[in-house]
Amino acid sequence: MSLIAFLSRRVVTPQGIKAAAVLVEDGRILDVVRPDQLPAQISAKNFGDDAILPGLVDSHVHINEPGRTEWEGFRTATRAAAAGGYTLLVDMPLNCLPATTTVAALEEKRNAVKGQCHVDWMAWGGVVRDNQRHIESLASAGVPGFKCFLIHPGIDGFTMVSEQELRAALPHVARTGLPLLVHAELPEPVDASTSRLSSADWSKYATYLQSRPDEAELSAIRLMLSLCGEFHFRLHIVHLATSRALDMLRAAKSEGLPVTIETCPHYLHFSSDEIPDGQTLFKCAPPIRGPENREKLWQGLRDGVIDLVATDHSPCPPEMKRLSERNFQTAWGGIAGLSLALPVMWTESNARGFTLADISRWMAEAPARLAGCVSQKGCIAKGFDADLVVFDPEAESIATENHLHYRHRVSPYLGEKLRGVVKATYLRGDCVFSDGEFPGGPRGREFHR
Repeated sequence: MSLIAFLSRRVVTPQGIKAAAVLVEDGRILDVVRPDQLPAQISAKNFGDDAILPGLVDSHVHINEPGRTEWEGFRTATRAAAAGGYTLLVDMPLNCLPATTTVAALEEKRNAVKGQCHVDWMAWGGVVRDNQRHIESLASAGVPGFKCFLIHPGIDGFTMVSEQELRAALPHVARTGLPLLVHAELPEPVDASTSRLSSADWSKYATYLQSRPDEAELSAIRLMLSLCGEFHFRLHIVHLATSRALDMLRAAKSEGLPVTIETCPHYLHFSSDEIPDGQTLFKCAPPIRGPENREKLWQGLRDGVIDLVATDHSPCPPEMKRLSERNFQTAWGGIAGLSLALPVMWTESNARGFTLADISRWMAEAPARLAGCVSQKGCIAKGFDADLVVFDPEAESIATENHLHYRHRVSPYLGEKLRGVVKATYLRGDCVFSDGEFPGGPRGREFHR
């Protein structure tokens, strides 16, 4: 690839947002210079007032391939990612068959992925009841870290782990130096609440919310912080939904524990008082909580207690959402939102005084650091992959099915008025999305740490 420049009056760099020319050669950023320093003979793409952000990194997606490709699949998930400004996805180890809990299963995933991806990808390994002997070999095979559940994940084939089973696994995790991502809810508070609600009306969102109390998250996080201090492993709390955990997480960080935290766009955009009864598209676990809780999560981002925002894109066939039954108890819990996450986050963050530099930190740099690729992904800087997003922060749109691009075009975001539009996405300097089209076909590859 010959030398090319990408110009904008708003380039989001680690040094701030500035007018700049991003020089790209052979898929890498050669340099970032002032526009007046650009040699005249260099071919240039000038995006004017549209912002250029680093390609986003989503460290929490469920792609479900191999085995449940009818739920999503790499072709459709990475297409939606490109449309949403993402250039790297890290796939969760469950929902696919086999689950990514052995090196053999990882190789099956690698074989299934070939020739399908519009953006780059990685795969987390799993920690389950009986795979302790596989943890270090998965690390050697290239996974960037591990995921476990402290509560039933909603499907069979990926077992939750008890404290005793965690204690057997954690020495292996610690030896790898890789993070353990934890779905932090304990079953006892959920089971007790659900039992009390046996005769309740499960078409009401309030019933579902009561069935997944804050205490389920709080007790799980207390346990994991204690184990983190004991076993000295890198702990990452996924999809934090309760703001009541922020004080203990802030204290843990101040004590030097190696803990990071994510939350999700749906927790930062929706609130429980806005969810209509029967609208099971909003079901996820942990649940979307109240408006005061939402604002405190935003404060957690402002204070740096919450490190990053990931989508937890968790699609399923529409019939699994039980929309006709209007039953929050039996519906699949998961929100699909990969292609809309950037405008959703910009809509909310801009209204609260945040900038595109904050978006870049939460949705590109920090998840790249979690996944162990922060030396090549997540920043517009010399030596990094030329993964770029052209974004119009002033444009507004109403979310429609045409914006979604993943396999099953259902979403609780449909009909929402959103600020910001992804105009184009570049992967290593090549355009993979532009104005609704996907030029050039799949060219993503597995990122090797």
